[in-house]
Amino acid sequence: MLDRSLHGRGLGEKSFASPQGVDLAPRQLVGFTCHNGHSFELAFSAEAEPPTEWECPKCGAFAVRADGTRPVNFKVPKAQRTHWDMLRERRSVPELEALLAERLAEIRR
Repeated sequence: MLDRSLHGRGLGEKSFASPQGVDLAPRQLVGFTCHNGHSFELAFSAEAEPPTEWECPKCGAFAVRADGTRPVNFKVPKAQRTHWDMLRERRSVPELEALLAERLAEIRR
């Protein structure tokens, strides 16, 4: 009996509540732009302070506000150090070539 009463209703698909008499909270649209050129807008409450950065829904990079607002402690992110960068801090290229030759000679034995 339960199956028949819900048949064809599209459960979860539609709301049976009437939109009459419903007042939405005031909103503000804030635009964001990522460094890959994607632009998008998000709606925030008029009372809320919108964030200065948001994750881009297309590429996942951080997007900043289109109006130019920057965070107070905004810093340009440093490039992540690679293994090669850390190795070069400890050894010079001739030293690394000598170590490579030594290890290859040991492997060939």
